[in-house]
Amino acid sequence: MCQLLGMNCNTPTDVTFSFTGFAQRAGHTGDHSDGWGIAFFEDKGVRHFVDHQRALDSPVADLIRRYPIQSCNVISHIRKATQGAIALQNCHPFVRELWGRYWVFAHNGDLKEFRPRLHGCFRPVGATDSEHAFCWIMQELAKSHAQVPSIGELTLTLRELAAQIAPHGTFNFLLSNGQALWAHASTHLFYLERCHPFAAAQLADEDLHVDFSTQTSPNDKVAIIVTAPLTRNETWTALGHRELKVFVDGAVYAGDA
Repeated sequence: MCQLLGMNCNTPTDVTFSFTGFAQRAGHTGDHSDGWGIAFFEDKGVRHFVDHQRALDSPVADLIRRYPIQSCNVISHIRKATQGAIALQNCHPFVRELWGRYWVFAHNGDLKEFRPRLHGCFRPVGATDSEHAFCWIMQELAKSHAQVPSIGELTLTLRELAAQIAPHGTFNFLLSNGQALWAHASTHLFYLERCHPFAAAQLADEDLHVDFSTQTSPNDKVAIIVTAPLTRNETWTALGHRELKVFVDGAVYAGDA
């Protein structure tokens, strides 16, 4: 299946260190070679890059590794196709607009017999189960709320929607509207929160380390969410089965419980 990488923080931060290790799983330390993508929120705008080539040697991925785009919410995905051809339109993350904001979604898993009717303005372009599920989530959010609700209300609605999809297969996903980042686990999804005092981190997939104490301020907070831990020397927390977490300003949202 695919793999997910997300970052949420309280001040714009680049994801080059994490993405460098993550991309190694697209042909070097893993076989997720059927395309990739990444999206960076900047205020209400989104920088969105996808490529049907594998992330390990895609020229677009090389740009991301070298160009430190800073963002408070990032979602990335490397694909191992289960449904839909290896094609640009089937590469995650997917982007839609709702309530005057962009929403970005990426899925790791395989959903069987989940093709509910889509009767609104949200329609898939590609042929994946993932994009169909995303369109349905957007449709149901639009039906449930007349305008953008609070993060707490959104979390409650998303928890209910995820519970309807999860019985159809593996449903690990990341979702963001630029204000928060939601993570849902069916099988494997881990997170960590970096804050002061920062320390050095060693990638698990490549011989590369960074001393974050030299690149951060005492007020910085960063949360990283990923399918499998990216570093060897940090403590990662596993999300529980069918657990939904929301991250705001680099930490688990206090109103999540």
